[in-house]
Amino acid sequence: MQFGAYTFVTDEGIHPAELATALEDRGFSAFFVPEHTHMPLDHTPYPGGGPVPRRYCRSLDPLVVLSTAAAVTERLVLGTAIALLVQRDPIILAKEVASLDHLSGGRVELGVGAGWNRPEIANHGVDPRRRLRVLRERVLAMKEIWTAERAEFHGEHVDFGPMYSWPKPVRAPHPPVLLGGWGPTLVERIVDYAEGWIAPPPFGPGRVAERVAELRRAAEAAGKPRPHVTAYVHGPDQRIVDAYAEAGVDRLLLSLSDTGREECLRLLDDFVRRIAI
Repeated sequence: MQFGAYTFVTDEGIHPAELATALEDRGFSAFFVPEHTHMPLDHTPYPGGGPVPRRYCRSLDPLVVLSTAAAVTERLVLGTAIALLVQRDPIILAKEVASLDHLSGGRVELGVGAGWNRPEIANHGVDPRRRLRVLRERVLAMKEIWTAERAEFHGEHVDFGPMYSWPKPVRAPHPPVLLGGWGPTLVERIVDYAEGWIAPPPFGPGRVAERVAELRRAAEAAGKPRPHVTAYVHGPDQRIVDAYAEAGVDRLLLSLSDTGREECLRLLDDFVRRIAI
């Protein structure tokens, strides 16, 4: 199993260059960050209950963070968990991701999702009720741009004629797209247009194992490669790590505090002391 870290990088926390260096120095293999462009005052209820945490409206742009991390590391996988693709222009994002993959030597993995905050989605001109269909088309359009010399896409929500766009990603055929979520259509959607799954934080090894088994069966039946599975974990012991490994998880992301530099580094060191990475 591989181990990475996940955190909201904000203007109040540790600098991403220092965090990325600390991760690589300690033997972690990946650095993942989330995305929220803004937090509307008329937001929908926070999924965890209570007010929306401060970090949701103070997070830095994920691709800027990962570009900073790329500049100071050599091996660290650079990922989003998750990028809110329904809030982004797919032509621009395809260019940004390909550029980062090119400059980092092929280290990008793009975790994507449709998002839960309906006013945030609507502020970007997308009908929240259609967000799953928008997400699918934007992923497929980006893959077309990444892999075709003469790219073209015609859909309900994304439509462009023949075009050129370089650079192409270093990863072949393109950076892996990992779909975040849990809903009833999750497995179908991963098999349709993604290369893997990012399991949401609230679900433990038992429930993840059930969904992983379902996902593998569906991928095999469709003749698709075995999907890669990433899960989050909060301060685990070896028993929990072993349970996730048995569940079929390929990579665990240690969730780090965004409260400050010292606490963030302490959590990293504590994890390394207790878990063989």
